[in-house]
Amino acid sequence: MDKEILELLKSINSKLDEHTQILNEHTQILRALEHASESHKAEIDRVNHAIARVEGEIKGIREDLTAVELMTSKNWNDIVKLKAVK
Repeated sequence: MDKEILELLKSINSKLDEHTQILNEHTQILRALEHASESHKAEIDRVNHAIARVEGEIKGIREDLTAVELMTSKNWNDIVKLKAVK
């Protein structure tokens, strides 16, 4: 009877070892996925920052272009007036 109990306990212990190994593998996979997720978040944050910077630069260029258009139209008006005086 003692032998049977001992064999049963060994079998249970062996199965527990197998499950523990599987759990360790899953833990490693989850940690790797978590690390990848954190890396992707950092990259997305960097890209979002770059996009915000580019949007600001484009807004500044549009404002400068509007000012150039206004100056150009004023210059054309001045040219027309000068030609009329001739």
